[in-house]
Amino acid sequence: MSDDPATDPPQSLLRPLVEDLEARRAQARLGGGEEKIAKQHERDKLTARERIALLVDAGTFVELGIHGRPHSAQRAMDGVEAPADGVITGYGKIDGRLAAVCAYDFTVMAGSMGMTGEIKVTRLRELALTKRIPFVWLLDSAGARVQEAAGAMFAGSGHLFREEVVASGVIPQVAALMGPCAAGTAYIPGLADFVPMVRGRGSMALAGPHLVRAAVGEDVTQEELGGSRVHCRKSGVGDMEVADDEECVARIKEYLSYMPSSCEERPPVRPVSDPVDRAEEALLDVLPESNRKPYDMYDVIRLVVDDGEYLDIKRQWAKTIITCFARFGGRPVGIVANQPRQLGGILDNDSADKAARFVNLCNAFGVPLVFLQDVPGFMVGTKVEAEGIIRHGAKMLYAVANATVPKVTVITRKAYGAGYYVMNGRAYEPDLIVAWPSAEISVMGAEGVVEIAFRKVVEEAEDPAAKRAELIEAFRKQFDVYIAAGNDLIDDVIDPRETRVTICRALEMAQSKKVERPWKRHGVVPV
Repeated sequence: MSDDPATDPPQSLLRPLVEDLEARRAQARLGGGEEKIAKQHERDKLTARERIALLVDAGTFVELGIHGRPHSAQRAMDGVEAPADGVITGYGKIDGRLAAVCAYDFTVMAGSMGMTGEIKVTRLRELALTKRIPFVWLLDSAGARVQEAAGAMFAGSGHLFREEVVASGVIPQVAALMGPCAAGTAYIPGLADFVPMVRGRGSMALAGPHLVRAAVGEDVTQEELGGSRVHCRKSGVGDMEVADDEECVARIKEYLSYMPSSCEERPPVRPVSDPVDRAEEALLDVLPESNRKPYDMYDVIRLVVDDGEYLDIKRQWAKTIITCFARFGGRPVGIVANQPRQLGGILDNDSADKAARFVNLCNAFGVPLVFLQDVPGFMVGTKVEAEGIIRHGAKMLYAVANATVPKVTVITRKAYGAGYYVMNGRAYEPDLIVAWPSAEISVMGAEGVVEIAFRKVVEEAEDPAAKRAELIEAFRKQFDVYIAAGNDLIDDVIDPRETRVTICRALEMAQSKKVERPWKRHGVVPV
């Protein structure tokens, strides 16, 4: 500095302010600090920011609300440090397409939901909905921050779930369980479209172990209460178990690759090298010699979809039916397929619910549906009747009848009773319905017909066993698929090796499909 102030260079107003800004940002990015980050890693969990870095294309994430802190209205939080208020929010590109991302930071007050944090997330939800881009939650949170939520001011909360419902079917919503998700956060996955869970770490429950112990005296661990084994195998709330955070992020990307950014767009079509007219000789050997013997429908799926690749949804729950995403000629589809390997592919309460939800999801986002039928019908008996199989079956019936996306049906073997209906039989507006030569279409199997209608004839015969076999064989001839084809009740009987090309061409034909329905507020969905 010279003796003459007039000749000194002007002092910068912004430089020290920018230096302070950078220091504040750096502090916020540390979350709960190095010690808490180390503990997160010791649990084999990535931090919230590391998860975002894996999910979002490099250099595209724009963070919103990095300077968030406990809200000044919350006196209980005076003097408490909570960088970004425990949740990171922003938007970026996932495989080149914009998405909104919200990641709860377990290193900051166990990722609990504070007032400022929820203002940030609300802002992000509004951004995602108005800009029509997917919303992704990366959940690792102890739930609502009790010291902020307790008291009568709780009366003003609850916007989160209502807004999630409003966005449902408009934009894809993904809720990944990468840690605990209790109470306030548990309904997020309950209302989301796709819910992957990290095995041994992801969990969800309406109350944590401490509250459960206090409320009902039950002593359980977080994993026993709501871990991935519970929700991906028993309750059906979770869509799949994954090994770690890295696999979870990979499955989120894979799921979104089948989805449009919103219901106003078409699902993305990918270039594909797998020939549309590829014929697989192995399809001729899939079915066993008896229609009472099982086979694996996954073998059929692998042989007909692009490159044998598919994304299974709820694979470990309701195993008598398969629901998965795949592509035919680069076009995304949802596949609904009976699984003869599990109880003959019979439909029960859970499998009907599983299929109905998947059909509704595909219909919401314009994803065509492919049905692979080998169904003996619905489960019968006092147990399932008492559990409401009629209303559960009605959900599936409603969803399939309501769906207006392109629909293609292939009958591989059995198509019996109401199972034929809910698997998109002729009355349910399939854009193409075809069958393999092995197909049998009837109200029930030949054995059932004889048991119900000809029981006395069999009992009074000199040789009941021979008479029963004779009648069964006679009725089986009436199931001949060429009778249905001859009366134009199905569109064609195809060589199984033609399955892939038949589906690809049908999807191409139906891509401009438009169905008019009577005006209504909405239907009354069975529950």
